[in-house]
Amino acid sequence: MTEESTLLSHRAVKDETSLKYMLKLAAPMVVAHISFTVMQFVDRFMVSRLGTEALAAVLPAGYVSFVPASFAIGVMTSVNTFVSQSLGRGDKKACSNYCWQAIYMGLAYSLVTLAIMRPAAPMIFKALGHEPAVAALEVTYLRIMLYVQVLAVFVWASSQFFMGVHRPVIMMYSAIAGQVVNVIANYVLIFGKFGFPAMGIAGAAWGTFVGIAAGSVIRMAVFLNSDVNANFKSRHSLNLNFARMADLLKVGFPSGIGLMVNIALWGVILFAMVGQFGNDALAATSAVLSCVNVSVMPVVGLGTALTAAVGKSIGEGKKDVAIKQTSVSLRIALVYMGLIGLCLLVFRNRIMAFWSSDDVVINIGVKMIILAAIYQVFDAATLVYNGSLRGAGDTLWLAAVSAFGAIVVLGIGSMCLIKLFPQLGALAPWIAATLSIITVGVANRWRFKTNRWMRIDLFKRPGPEMPIRDGAVIQ
Repeated sequence: MTEESTLLSHRAVKDETSLKYMLKLAAPMVVAHISFTVMQFVDRFMVSRLGTEALAAVLPAGYVSFVPASFAIGVMTSVNTFVSQSLGRGDKKACSNYCWQAIYMGLAYSLVTLAIMRPAAPMIFKALGHEPAVAALEVTYLRIMLYVQVLAVFVWASSQFFMGVHRPVIMMYSAIAGQVVNVIANYVLIFGKFGFPAMGIAGAAWGTFVGIAAGSVIRMAVFLNSDVNANFKSRHSLNLNFARMADLLKVGFPSGIGLMVNIALWGVILFAMVGQFGNDALAATSAVLSCVNVSVMPVVGLGTALTAAVGKSIGEGKKDVAIKQTSVSLRIALVYMGLIGLCLLVFRNRIMAFWSSDDVVINIGVKMIILAAIYQVFDAATLVYNGSLRGAGDTLWLAAVSAFGAIVVLGIGSMCLIKLFPQLGALAPWIAATLSIITVGVANRWRFKTNRWMRIDLFKRPGPEMPIRDGAVIQ
């Protein structure tokens, strides 16, 4: 792939505020996110064949492993911000160097996490009060997933790099390849096919390890190939740069904390607050969340693409273009999630009947789906403005609003509703969740409209001189 053949080169797309431009940039991310969701579904189906204990163990164990990982993922979103802005400024070597700094920090963090959580695993699940047989499986799965996260650092950092330099197709193909390998490895290792021993739930974790390893090798091979090296000096920018590490942490730390808090609190909602109303409420919640997760994935991909687009525009000094790109993305997201909300509302009974034949579960789930339908458009606004403000580096605001929504509105709000209105039952946490999403979406829109993000300068120094012709940066 040459620089001229880059998916979103200036020659290929002249109007960076067009619907076509944003859809081209976002489409690979959307496909990658949807394929990941499908892979998770297949993985869980395979584990379900092992019995109730294995199925009961895999979700909480995976969730516990993801809490510390979510911090690293949140921090690494800053790679997209700095890479895209560096690309817009014409400093291409800095793009690859930021990626290397993220890899170094990510490896150190994941190794420390492994050293702390591996011996602590039995205590974690004992504290959660899980049955010994289930807890033993959870410990096995968690310990292997901690090794997975060491390799995943390469996936997280390189994916943000490729998104930042507007080459999302590379990330998409490598993600799909890794996920296909994951599914095949799971099948072989879980059930003991082709001469391999049947490893059960451990096979599911090692299958994920193999899939992540494949994805890492593919991404890093492309990152270091002659084309990327020629354009971004990826083989010559391995030096430690503590100033750039500080840059990434300054912008990424709030994102990491915000994502980790949200993940942790949603875990509390899923496993504790709703769970206290019985297995029927928990089953309904799992069904509705499965539907919502699938519906939201395309907009998550759009938000990530918008971060790259806005970052590049800001790096080029075209903040007016960033505003138009956000507006186009918002229209896409509102139309899509508005239609999703309408479908949820109209087909809520059929949706729940697909997931369960239990009338009690269906009745509870139908009410939850109504709330999910209400917050769809606000969730669209949240994700789009998150992506735009992150591209500008306004992550401290995002973290503060996210924490307020998660801790105050979702967490404390759930407890208050349960206490004051016990007749709401399992709907109380869902009402709080709906209010939280509405609050964050409205707050982020207000922040964007104030234009305060325009005053953020992540580099605080003049950029390299770039020749200008006809209003476009020549690269």
